[in-house]
Amino acid sequence: MKKRIVIAGGTGFIGKAISSHFLEKGYEVVVLSRRKTEWKDDVLYQHWDGKNSGEWTRYINGAEIVVNLTGKSVNCRYTEENKRLILSSRVDATTILGEVINLAEHPPQLWINASTATIYDYSLTKPMTEESGDIGNDFSMSVASAWEHAFFAASTPGTRKVALRISLVLGQGEGVLPVLTKLARLGLGGYHGNGKQKFAWIHLADVLGIIDFVLENNIEGPVNCTTDTDINNRQFMQALRKSLGVPFGMPTPKFAMELGAVVMGTESELLLKSRYVKPKRLLDAGYSFQFTDIHAALQNLK
Repeated sequence: MKKRIVIAGGTGFIGKAISSHFLEKGYEVVVLSRRKTEWKDDVLYQHWDGKNSGEWTRYINGAEIVVNLTGKSVNCRYTEENKRLILSSRVDATTILGEVINLAEHPPQLWINASTATIYDYSLTKPMTEESGDIGNDFSMSVASAWEHAFFAASTPGTRKVALRISLVLGQGEGVLPVLTKLARLGLGGYHGNGKQKFAWIHLADVLGIIDFVLENNIEGPVNCTTDTDINNRQFMQALRKSLGVPFGMPTPKFAMELGAVVMGTESELLLKSRYVKPKRLLDAGYSFQFTDIHAALQNLK
């Protein structure tokens, strides 16, 4: 029998990459989604609502790995309604998955829950590791903390659990890179704010590599899913312009970022927050990153 992976909330940028990756590895892939139940491109898209048990629960029993990516996108304005949905969509899905996994006769070997590198405080000088990072209490950090609390509080004695604190993921077609690429081509590819904020990033290939590594190694708890590098926003945008052959990029001061975020229906913290995050647990365990140089990563993604 094929090994099975269940990917909750797997219709987005990262989820689609995980689906393709595990199909190539010969797995049966089941994606839990709010769309109707259907087979498409050798993947079973099984309907769920992200908060109640249902037909989908039978695929958890006997699965080797469950990956939960469920959550309303944070690429929106933080209205009270959006904040409620951002929090509830993450906590509700994690809670019901924990209940179902706990009741499974044959629970999955591994449960990976998405988290975010945004769980850490703004920092320009102190690198945030899993052991020594400062976790703050603003809206984004509080959501991340509540998300992880729901995950680790779930009683799943037969299942190893890892929370991946994912930084900005660079990949083709979706995510942050196409947006910044478009701006750079329009001449707006300068630094954001003062450009000194740390830019924590990871190549999509390493996200997949880390999932494989976690599956094959006895790692538990929170894991920083970010490249072992140290660049700021100004350096990232310089590297992006160089990869595109764009000689100049107009800087965007903070007030313009705030105004632009309102117009675009998003929040400026996505680019203005300084994320100084280090993957200590992965390095200590022996993970070897495929991409640690931003120039090589961007060249690969052209």
